[in-house]
Amino acid sequence: MSEIPSVQSNGFQRPIPREPVPPGRAAQILAQNRRREYLVRNTTYFDSLEHELADPILYERLVKRFQTPAEREAEGKAKGYGRTLEAALERGESKVSDLPQSNGSSHSAANGTETPDASLDNSWAHEATDKEHAQQLWHDFLEDRFVHGQDEDFDYSAIDDNEDLDSMIRKDAEDAWYDDEEPSWVEDDATSDVEKDALKRGETGVQDF
Repeated sequence: MSEIPSVQSNGFQRPIPREPVPPGRAAQILAQNRRREYLVRNTTYFDSLEHELADPILYERLVKRFQTPAEREAEGKAKGYGRTLEAALERGESKVSDLPQSNGSSHSAANGTETPDASLDNSWAHEATDKEHAQQLWHDFLEDRFVHGQDEDFDYSAIDDNEDLDSMIRKDAEDAWYDDEEPSWVEDDATSDVEKDALKRGETGVQDF
């Protein structure tokens, strides 16, 4: 049996060099970081009623389920009959298409009794505990969708090419710069001229009795 090459030399662990990030992947990460920063600066993005069409069933489970009758009425007036009907039709089509996969083992998301798979990584797949939690899950879904460039009605070029959104990169660079700085003495700034003169003559500043 062949021996596994040792990773040690002279008793020390050999560092394993990190593989460089491919240029395409690096550009993708940069764009996604800029999109996240955009959402931090423009939280009103989450307030658009158009987002319901991104996933009408999820919207029903996380938003409409926790709305009061007055809130539903106000939202319906804001959207108008056309958009309300469009969302309802898409929601109905999605429910019909999901029937073969459900096998009758889960209830409809519309009544709030659906129990998503807890093993899923997507936070919005889990059941909301209250209105505030549901709102956060809906925001998580919209953020993930936006960061991955899945909002087809949004012009990403204005964000992906905007260097002003690189605040995270600048902060990391500043932190790295401070970490690399050598500590310096502040004697010249904090010590008075009298104290400097005493130090030059060998005086300690402490009286001997």
